[in-house]
Amino acid sequence: MLKGYKYRLHPTAAQAEFLIRTIGCARFVYNKLLEDRITIYEEAKLGDGPKRKPPTPASYKPLFPFLCEADSLALANAKLHLDAAFTSFFAGTAGFPVFKSRRKARASYTTNNQHGTIRIEAGKVRLPKVGFVRFTQHRGFQGEIRSATVSMTKTGKFFVSLLVEQDDEPWVPAEHKIGIDLGLGHFAVMTNDELVTEKVPNPRNLREAETRLKRAQRALSRKKSGSRNREKARLLLAKKHEKVANRRNDFLHKLSRRIVDENQVVVIETLKPMEMMKDCRLSKSIGDAAWGEFARQLAYKCRFYGRTLILVDQWFASTQVCSACGENGGKKELDIREWTCAACFAHHDRDVNASLNLLHLAD
Repeated sequence: MLKGYKYRLHPTAAQAEFLIRTIGCARFVYNKLLEDRITIYEEAKLGDGPKRKPPTPASYKPLFPFLCEADSLALANAKLHLDAAFTSFFAGTAGFPVFKSRRKARASYTTNNQHGTIRIEAGKVRLPKVGFVRFTQHRGFQGEIRSATVSMTKTGKFFVSLLVEQDDEPWVPAEHKIGIDLGLGHFAVMTNDELVTEKVPNPRNLREAETRLKRAQRALSRKKSGSRNREKARLLLAKKHEKVANRRNDFLHKLSRRIVDENQVVVIETLKPMEMMKDCRLSKSIGDAAWGEFARQLAYKCRFYGRTLILVDQWFASTQVCSACGENGGKKELDIREWTCAACFAHHDRDVNASLNLLHLAD
């Protein structure tokens, strides 16, 4: 099993400068390779001359000597990432690869562990061409390090994600089954096989911080472009956004891990958040809830710990069908939170009824 462990790095000023340069070189090679591939495609389409093979990162070094300073494995991995992007594009699972922007793209690079160059000693992690860097190892692991991804946040913090090959987690069976209905009023309504229902409040992290974010954004807009005060204001705004993201991830990780620890079978509805966010009235709340990230975390944690995850089709009428008799009462508007079945006269809470219908699919 391959598992990632993410730690905070504490590089010196010289090490931080080298990491930033390497991130920039990896981004430059990715964009240059993409540009050349587009040019080769256009030439082939016009039939101008013999077909050319796509260049390699090493072929750019004579033209751009600054690439010689960077980790060669980071440049090679940039090419592999572009190859994977094209593979996804031709498979129809992603759009055409786009150029990486210095401001918008995730600042990171990946290097491989060749001949044990990446290792941990005395509270430090050794990275190729960087040397030993202090880091906070808040949890240990057993296994062989395969690769390391160094990333930098908008606030200037550095992190390293170590991809470790290790044995599978010991399988510990759980007793319960659970159906989970996701929403905005409550983040999740969960009913287990003992018919115990729990309503998990929606933390609304973005909504709670919205006033502070607006104030920081207005302060940034008043600063002169290129000034030191503008950089300070940008950093303050980035820290506020980072805090919102950290609180959201903390909530999602703790809830998903608790669900996986307590249940053997997890049933959850398949949602299309990107399509649902086209509704301008609910788009901000749907994005803040991060249902897609929650489903992703449930999926890989269930895979790690031997649980069964059932993803229900998005067209399953969980809110329309009576959980007591199975009668379909028809579509109901969002403002209808309770309803009574016309066939068996059972009175239902909309979300609890949906979680019960999802639970029945676990049998």
